[in-house]
Amino acid sequence: MLKIKIADFVIEIDNKYDFLANMCKDYISSDDRVDFSVFVTDAEIEAERATSDDKSLPCGYLEAVCVYRKICLEVLERDAILVHSAVVEAHGQAYAFLARSGTGKSTHISLWKRAYGDEVQIINGDKPICRYIDGAWYAYGTPWCGKEGWHRNTRAKLKAICYIERGEVNSIEKLTPADSASRFMKQILIPRDMNKMSKTFEIVDRILKETSSWLLRCNISLEAATIAYEAMSK
Repeated sequence: MLKIKIADFVIEIDNKYDFLANMCKDYISSDDRVDFSVFVTDAEIEAERATSDDKSLPCGYLEAVCVYRKICLEVLERDAILVHSAVVEAHGQAYAFLARSGTGKSTHISLWKRAYGDEVQIINGDKPICRYIDGAWYAYGTPWCGKEGWHRNTRAKLKAICYIERGEVNSIEKLTPADSASRFMKQILIPRDMNKMSKTFEIVDRILKETSSWLLRCNISLEAATIAYEAMSK
């Protein structure tokens, strides 16, 4: 049995394998309360294996994938959502970068670190949770963070959402919520359950109306980071 705290939720996990405990070691909680519980069956682990391209993945890894999916579905009812993105914090504000796999999210946030040094911290490299709490949207680190392993057990107020596209010349433009919606929907988990699906659409509508969205076309020069920060931080 494992108890972790993610996005200020205390979650009890009836895990079968040590993989999950090792992965979540920075998120272990000693709180007395439990907000919700999660467990995964052997059948669910094998169903996950069946959908994977790599049939040799260890059971512990597959259990972690299933656990996080259940967590992300559970937190929807609590005004929180998984956003497939890389998130950096600069001067107390969080910036979430979204893109198709292989486009260069990790490369771009590395440019932020090169350009701004210790003024920038990486909150999560791949699968943060965004939650509405205390009257604002916050981005939270999670141990589900991508192959680079970039994550911190912290949160920062979400300042902007930025979609990345490759370009020869660096440019950035602000998007309307309507223009942002189709891009955003490609980077979230869409539930099959109709009630959870409805809640997902409600959260998406709110977060896009309450947070600025941007489209960054960029190369891999440091200028890509500076023009992005200068535009979105204003």
